Amino acid sequence: MPECLKLLSKLSLASKIPRKWSIPSLYSHYSVHAVTSDAAPETETQLRFDAETDPPLSGEIFRAGPKLGSYKLGDSTFYLLIENYANSGDFASLEKVLDRMRRERRAFYEKSFIVMFRAYGEAHLPEKAVKMFERMVDEFQCRRTVKSFNSVLNVLIKECHFSHALEFYSHVVGTNNMNILPNVLSFNLIIKAMCKLGLVDRAIEIFREMPIKNCTPDVFTYSTLMDGLCKENRIDEAVSLLDEMQIEGCFPSPVTFNVLINALCKVGDLARAAKLVDNMFLKGCVPNEVTYNTLIHGWCLKGKLDDVVSLLYRMIKNKCLPNNITYGTIINGLVKQGRSVDGVHVLTSMEDRGCHPNEYVYSALISGLFKEGKFEEAMRLWMQMKEKGCKPNTVVYSALIDGLCREGKPDEAKDVLCEMVSNGFKPNSFTYSSLMRGFFQKGDSHKAILLWKETENNNSMCNKYSYSVLIHGLCGEGKLREALMVWKHMLGRGFKPDVVAYSSMIHGFCNAGSIEEGLNLFNEMVCGEPESQPDVITYNILLNAFCKQGSISRAIDLLNNMLDRGCDPDLGTCDIFLRTLREKINPTQDGRDFLDELVVRLLKRQRKIGASRIVELMLQKFLPPKASTWARIAEELCKPRKVQAAIDRCWSNLYF
Repeated sequence: MPECLKLLSKLSLASKIPRKWSIPSLYSHYSVHAVTSDAAPETETQLRFDAETDPPLSGEIFRAGPKLGSYKLGDSTFYLLIENYANSGDFASLEKVLDRMRRERRAFYEKSFIVMFRAYGEAHLPEKAVKMFERMVDEFQCRRTVKSFNSVLNVLIKECHFSHALEFYSHVVGTNNMNILPNVLSFNLIIKAMCKLGLVDRAIEIFREMPIKNCTPDVFTYSTLMDGLCKENRIDEAVSLLDEMQIEGCFPSPVTFNVLINALCKVGDLARAAKLVDNMFLKGCVPNEVTYNTLIHGWCLKGKLDDVVSLLYRMIKNKCLPNNITYGTIINGLVKQGRSVDGVHVLTSMEDRGCHPNEYVYSALISGLFKEGKFEEAMRLWMQMKEKGCKPNTVVYSALIDGLCREGKPDEAKDVLCEMVSNGFKPNSFTYSSLMRGFFQKGDSHKAILLWKETENNNSMCNKYSYSVLIHGLCGEGKLREALMVWKHMLGRGFKPDVVAYSSMIHGFCNAGSIEEGLNLFNEMVCGEPESQPDVITYNILLNAFCKQGSISRAIDLLNNMLDRGCDPDLGTCDIFLRTLREKINPTQDGRDFLDELVVRLLKRQRKIGASRIVELMLQKFLPPKASTWARIAEELCKPRKVQAAIDRCWSNLYF
């Protein structure tokens, strides 16, 4: 066996050769001519490896080869070394190769640097790419062109260094001695960076300068700028760009239309979105799965699930097959509307068409069925999922645990938690919070507190929501002192209370007869963060406390505050005042005038939904509004052609 072959055998056994190359292919790749045809079969077999597990080709081969007379090092050899070291992320060895090439006065090619830029990007080292770009001319005498410039610019943008990308662009384009003129790709990248930073007007300026610099915008330019405008809620300007690009002879792609359709669906303008789909067909641009999925998502957000079914039929008719995202979106929309059983039917249809639902589809359905009180159906779906080989993840396990707790079975939920952990899935804060809530609802606060202690040492599971569950449970059991200790502990760890925590503490104070303490917390809520603003439950807690105390005037003042702050009273609010008017006022009142006035006040504030709910309550309690209020309701709530439908619905709710 020749000496070079022996060396290669040793190196391969030390895992220095990529396993995907056999001996002959390796020599062929590097122009080594010392291979003999009588190599031992077992040696050749031994040298066939798998490239995924071994490091790239070692430079030791190239250092030893010339000494043995097997080949001479050439520029292409160094390029391959650069490529291998760059792809493996061995930047120290890469620098040694560059240093050797510089000492031997080898020629440097721009393509080698582009390979290095790409490698720095994959290693999340964009600064290294910029520095290497700056070194190209002075250290390596390699001329920079727009190709290397775009490569570095792309690395910066992929790493979300948008501000640095703008600085780099300005530095290179503004420097006369670099002689780099940006091309269409350069403009597309810099427009993308500006849009990501919200500098859409500057992006438009750059866009308008492109023809002056002999660059014609392409479909990517328009699509990127449209996306930036849509994210700034400037949809009309984005749509006008669609007309402009067609006038300029640039034909839109499905991506272009999808950007606009997605934006229109998000703002609920489904009519314009549908027209854009028709426009796509007119322009010979066929809608794809993303187009239909976006439309279906928009219709689901609006609750127009009947339209979704026809849209699904249209999708299939146009030979665009629904995928997991399509069915998952529809199922999620049905669950949100309280139609989880219909979601199960869609799941069956999905499987019949060869689409296999993932764990997120199952978790949405299982959670929805539990929330609708369909315990048996939820458990049946859980078993079906496991039988079909779809392994539950943290989301599905958490949905099951939450559902069992809602059904009053926290001990069974705890068993599911143990199974979850044994299968290698880590519970999250929602998992523990659901289980804690279940034990509190069952009256077993001891187990709930033990669970809390498990999560307390884990910062990732202990958050303001788990604190809220604990405070709510303690206050519900009348343990105000313990709840106050948890409250102070929460504040001490830097967590800000949410509306549930505040409302629970206020409820605890009111039950203990300390209404003023509760009112102080309420005032703190009003002056606090938006997410901790009082809701109707908070108001009802205080209203009930005032009315029980006989402080009717304070309750009326708080109700006025509630209306002024845009919070609509609910059925609980009405029941509090109706009970007070019957029991605390002399002479007693049936509450009809009070509710009638409340309806009028809501209508004056254009709060139609809140007003209609109170009207339904009045009819259920046989306290019909005054004739003048009826007229106002008909005028505000019903269009002339829908008056009868509204009346029929009202009677239907009353009796059926």
